[in-house]
Amino acid sequence: MEHVDLMQDIKFNDSHPIAQSIHADKNGRLLQFALEPGQELKEHSNSSSPVYLLILKGKGVFRGEGTETVAGPGSIVIYDVDEKHSVQARDEELVFVAILHGSPRKGD
Repeated sequence: MEHVDLMQDIKFNDSHPIAQSIHADKNGRLLQFALEPGQELKEHSNSSSPVYLLILKGKGVFRGEGTETVAGPGSIVIYDVDEKHSVQARDEELVFVAILHGSPRKGD
């Protein structure tokens, strides 16, 4: 068994979002993201897995192909494999965890 506190050791940077690997193995990976107010993860996609984003703190604008929603703590945003998406923090710090299946392939 492994235990991870998702709210521990959160790091922010004034100039760009921070992504930290929390756990990775052959079955999947967890990444913690921390964005200062107004920061954005530019549009990208993942070709090896759907992407599940669990919002822990703050509110953000989550964009997918043709959709946009504002989500906050306790929400999950789900993107399909290869779906282009972006995330922008609103007027407060945004912290979320990305959950992905399998090991990453180059470019993901």
